[in-house]
Amino acid sequence: MSMTTPDPSQRQEWMGLLARAPAGRLAALMPSPLPPHDVLRAPEVGAVMVRGRTGATGAPFNLGEMTVTRCSLRLADGSVGHAWVQGRDKDHARRAAIADALLQGPLAAQTRANLLDPLAAEETTRRATRAAKAAATKVEFFTLVRGEDQ
Repeated sequence: MSMTTPDPSQRQEWMGLLARAPAGRLAALMPSPLPPHDVLRAPEVGAVMVRGRTGATGAPFNLGEMTVTRCSLRLADGSVGHAWVQGRDKDHARRAAIADALLQGPLAAQTRANLLDPLAAEETTRRATRAAKAAATKVEFFTLVRGEDQ
């Protein structure tokens, strides 16, 4: 049993990527049957408080609640995976938790190549497309100097 201890920032990065991934795309990249696993915490729906900051630097305030689904499980090799995903999709949470566990076990390199790399590339493309659409609507304001203002 070869367990990999991931760097916490790397794990945080891939867990975020799995949570943001479209559920259908994650299911396509991780088709059934899923690896055998024991459920430690069955996928369950709940809510978390989302906090914000005025101007991104001001005092924090409660923005509102967001629905999330969490799941924890253990693979046959002993790797434990956790996931928190936005919404009520229990299958998405289960697949994300399995991926988290796989990325800590002997199949980490294969899982990264077959799952994380395509998801990261697709997310980069989505962000670039969204940024291009936003840039197309950008308005530049300027002031003309009028003769009597001189």
